[in-house]
Amino acid sequence: MKRGALDTFFKPITPKKVKYETTANASSHTSYPFPIPHLPISFKEQLGFVPAEEGVPMNDFLDLDLVYYQPYIPPAITAGLFEFLRQELPFYRVQYTITRFGKKTDINTPRFTTVFGIDDTCRFDQSGDIVDAQTGKKVEASKFKCEPRPIPQCLDELRKITEGTTGDTFNFCLVNYYADGKDSISYHSDNERFLGPNPTIASFTLGAKRDFLMKHKPIAPKEDETTLDPGQIKLPLASGDMVLMRGKTQSMWLHSIPKRAGVDANKGRINITFRKALVRGGTENYYQYNVGTGGVYRWDAKQEKMVLGEKQGAAKSIEAVKGEETT
Repeated sequence: MKRGALDTFFKPITPKKVKYETTANASSHTSYPFPIPHLPISFKEQLGFVPAEEGVPMNDFLDLDLVYYQPYIPPAITAGLFEFLRQELPFYRVQYTITRFGKKTDINTPRFTTVFGIDDTCRFDQSGDIVDAQTGKKVEASKFKCEPRPIPQCLDELRKITEGTTGDTFNFCLVNYYADGKDSISYHSDNERFLGPNPTIASFTLGAKRDFLMKHKPIAPKEDETTLDPGQIKLPLASGDMVLMRGKTQSMWLHSIPKRAGVDANKGRINITFRKALVRGGTENYYQYNVGTGGVYRWDAKQEKMVLGEKQGAAKSIEAVKGEETT
């Protein structure tokens, strides 16, 4: 082997050059484990051209009201936006305990999660304090069993643009990171009471393509009437795609992200969903199941994986009657 080849072989591996440049500004709040940089200016400019493609309505299936954007976010920034959010957001690997039929089961969430926002009864003022949505008076921290935190600018820009496209309003942003094809979410529906009837949920994909499976909830037979099961729907969500679910979709359909093997199984995926919680129970539920009480994870570019940082508190399971999952 030639000398040059040997030098190349033993040359230290350097992390890949990131596809974005951070700004000097950052979102800070006492509830954040660290400041979260603002959205890169070039990304914000490109978001002014959304949707990249017009959405295609999917409402010819029983009880389904869905709009599929392929893509919504311009392709020029999807790779950089994925790297930016994976690097700059705090993530958690929540553990909790559920009790069903008198038996306790420990659950380890099969993906990394994080959440920002507060329900419709309150809002954050300019100083970051929680105030009553109606009176504007400061709300005591003891009102919540969790520590709500405002949506950082980098996600709030996308929220505002999504509201402009859809005509809906959102006060919560949930972010899931699927590290590889082994991370998944089982069939479920986001039909919690605190979202109100017929909630609208905007769901974005960044990073690896993953299948989004949907199936109708069991249909009860009626006398002298035959209703055909619409069968399973599979949407191959690619980076930048957005699925807008509304109407009866959450009350009548289930959805999941199954495990994936194959060529892209080692690639990460970020899912961003915008929702609107109406009451305090929604705030407490989202933080309980998406932040929990364990440590904070952050992406380490050199190791190319999420690394556990300092603890927020003692790691322990959360006792709950029902474990809620989110897309």
